[in-house]
Amino acid sequence: MFTGIVEELGEIVQVTPTAGDSALVAVRGPLVTSDARHGDSIAVNGVCLTVVEVADGTFTADVMGETLRRSALGALRPGDPVNLERAAALGSRLGGHLVQGHVDGVGELISREPAEQWETVRFRLPAALARYVVEKGSITIDGVSLTVAEVGADQFAVGLIPTTLKLTTLGAKGVGDPVNLEVDVVAKYVERLLGARLTDTDGHGVASSTDGVA
Repeated sequence: MFTGIVEELGEIVQVTPTAGDSALVAVRGPLVTSDARHGDSIAVNGVCLTVVEVADGTFTADVMGETLRRSALGALRPGDPVNLERAAALGSRLGGHLVQGHVDGVGELISREPAEQWETVRFRLPAALARYVVEKGSITIDGVSLTVAEVGADQFAVGLIPTTLKLTTLGAKGVGDPVNLEVDVVAKYVERLLGARLTDTDGHGVASSTDGVA
C-alpha cells in the first residue's frame, strides 16, 4: 500500500527482456534503496514492483508481460525519469490517499494550461474508468496522488503546484504522453457492494436482507 506522495525522482537504468514477454527492470533510486531489501515493494510510476536485488543505489524488479501491456511501463527506456515511492509504514502520516499500486488503465496527457501559481493539466480518461472519477475526488497519475479539479465524459483535469511540477515526472510530460492511472479503490468497493445489495439471488433487482435492513 502507498500514499501517492513521491519520495524520489529516479531513473530507468536498464530493461532486459526475459522469458516470454516479461522483463527485468533496473531502476536507480538512492533514497528508496537506502533501506530496501529483497521482497520489498516500491512503486515505479504508480506500479507496485517487488525488489529482486539492491546494489549501489539501484534496484531490479521482475515485470510481467501483463504489467507491461496494461501500464505505461512498457514504453520506458534507459534514461527515462520515474516517480518512486516506498510502501507506506503503519503509523506514518497518510499525506495523499490509499494507493494500491495496481494500475487500472493508461491515460493520455491532452493539454497543459500554465497559470501564475499552478498549472492545469488535462488527461484523456479510458471509458471503463470514467464512472470512478468525480470532481474533488482522488486519482493517482504515474504514482502521484492528486485531486480531480474537473471531469468530463472522457477526460479530467488536475491542478499541479510548483512542487509537483518540479519533483515528479508530471512536470516534463508532453501532450500525447501516456500515464498510469489508478482510481480510488474505495469507489470500486462501493460499486461492488452496492451492486450485490441491489440484486438478490433471484435477480429481481431488490435488496435482500435477513434483518429487514437493506
